[in-house]
Amino acid sequence: MLDLAAYPRRAHFDYFRQMTNPYLSVTASCDITALRRLTQERGLPFFLTVLHCAINAANAVPELRQRIRGEGIVEYDRCLSSQPLGAFLPAAQAEVARVKAAPSLDDGADPDELFFVSSLPWLTFSAISLPTPTPADSNPRITFGKFTQEGGRVLLPVNLTANHALVGGLH
Repeated sequence: MLDLAAYPRRAHFDYFRQMTNPYLSVTASCDITALRRLTQERGLPFFLTVLHCAINAANAVPELRQRIRGEGIVEYDRCLSSQPLGAFLPAAQAEVARVKAAPSLDDGADPDELFFVSSLPWLTFSAISLPTPTPADSNPRITFGKFTQEGGRVLLPVNLTANHALVGGLH
């Protein structure tokens, strides 16, 4: 547990955790031109490679690894799937096959260790609203849309929705 007496966002934590909908949500159009080229040149699965990059980026932000537990905050050293691409891809491909064979919302893991990730590969969006539970949870949600090509650049809409008690716009 983090020491709340020394927690720099203590006022935000106390204020936003009382709200029915404490989430902030931001969508950005990310330039993934180099990543798209890399996946094509190496024959890598596009979505899983993007997923790997997003999970590693999210793990680089301590506030995105924090979860509310009772009256306190736990910070994970890393959330699941943060591993080298060579190890991640076979494990992720096996998980995709498992879920396709037996669709379920149960992933078998400690839910607090997860980033909730979705993809809408048929839709380019500039904003999105996601369902969230009551009471609020503290898992960040990352959603990818359909990439577009503009002037030689490949742009991917990426949405991050997070509990504002833990995460601010700076993060």
